[in-house]
Amino acid sequence: MIPHLLRRAARVSAASAFVLASAGLSTSVRAAPAPEPAAPTRTAPAAAATGKDVRGIPLTGTGPALRQLSARSTGPFSMVGLTWADARARLDGTAEVRTRDRLTGVWSAWRALESDVRTPEVGAAGGSALRAGTQPLWTGPSDGVQVRVTARPGAQLPGGLRLDLVRVAKVPPGPRRPADEAAPAPATESSVTAAPRPAVTPRAGWGADESLVVDPPRYSAETKAVFVHHTAGTNDYACAESPDLIRAIFLYHVQGLGWNDIGYPFLVDKCGTVFEGRAGGTDQPVVGAQTYGFNTDTTGVAVLGDHNDAVSSPVLLDAIAGVAAWKLGLYGHDASGTAELTAAADNGLYGKGQKAVLNRISGHRDAYPTECPGRNLYADLPTIRGLAAVAQAG
Repeated sequence: MIPHLLRRAARVSAASAFVLASAGLSTSVRAAPAPEPAAPTRTAPAAAATGKDVRGIPLTGTGPALRQLSARSTGPFSMVGLTWADARARLDGTAEVRTRDRLTGVWSAWRALESDVRTPEVGAAGGSALRAGTQPLWTGPSDGVQVRVTARPGAQLPGGLRLDLVRVAKVPPGPRRPADEAAPAPATESSVTAAPRPAVTPRAGWGADESLVVDPPRYSAETKAVFVHHTAGTNDYACAESPDLIRAIFLYHVQGLGWNDIGYPFLVDKCGTVFEGRAGGTDQPVVGAQTYGFNTDTTGVAVLGDHNDAVSSPVLLDAIAGVAAWKLGLYGHDASGTAELTAAADNGLYGKGQKAVLNRISGHRDAYPTECPGRNLYADLPTIRGLAAVAQAG
């Protein structure tokens, strides 16, 4: 067997003895309490082994249009996501979850899981373990769950539906990396120069478990465009808790979806703190897994929170613009300009090989059929482009 497959197999084997448990933080899910369902079960059924920090519970149901998980007690967890077996399949329907607060025992209202996530062009270990899934939902410290998934009229649900519960152990934040020297930009005829490198909290600062990353990072030739995202889920988190939230997303991407690493190259919280996402060097053109069909020659900045609801603060907009101005300027690209990109896969909006002329700073929805980065953050993009252009002008 190939060595990196052996390493992954060893991790899965070690995880199979783990008893279902997960941990977490506060969230707006608890802000809308609902009556507790009648007679929840005492414990969860046998869980499918997914990883040491992510445990899966298969959904029940025999019909093609309905799957569910009755209200039940579980071990502690802090994040949930719905995944399914076929990495290329879409969930043509709705998925809703409610959770029980571990501290108060109160059940949350039903919350929808966003299902517009697509598999990256290449996954860990060649993609043999890839699954499709929803965006994860930050639930806070929880110990009970209930799920219902319904197909749209005339559609069928994908097979192998599983609820993944993420446990986030507390990890002391590592030191903030001092501003390091950016990699030299290639020769260019453009007069645009790189803006100052923003302060970036390294992976150690949010507690990335590097032993879970199987394959080395991949690199593009350059960074032509920056896609802005939101992580959806909740806006009810303290900025001191951002490292835990990012670590949970990392665990869901790797152990739930089978990706090699967290998908986003950069993440920013609502207080404007920038975090290093995918490994490989913040000053390098690392290939992420954030914009299906356009991961090559681009980078991504994901804002923690749901920006269909949240309003961006000035410090948040400055942070996004700072990253974009710096990354694009390394290759002499004007942050207020446009780029021609080629789709690497059929993604529902562009066909494989199709050319797309997009703003250098674009929203996820500009390249993929999704609401991301939310209506409020998408409306902020012209402001972000202006701020980035000013940063490049010095």
